[in-house]
Amino acid sequence: MLETLLATIVGFLVGFLFAFLKLPVPAPATLSGVMGIVGIFLGFVAAKVLLGR
Repeated sequence: MLETLLATIVGFLVGFLFAFLKLPVPAPATLSGVMGIVGIFLGFVAAKVLLGR
């Protein structure tokens, strides 16, 4: 849980820094893009559980 919290904080700070420096964000700039990444992760986890790998 701590790892997830730290990753979220660091991601927030990096996103803030990119916006402050007026650089393009190195991630999908829309919620649908972010949810696509979440879907890929969930599919990967589901395959590992269902296939026992």
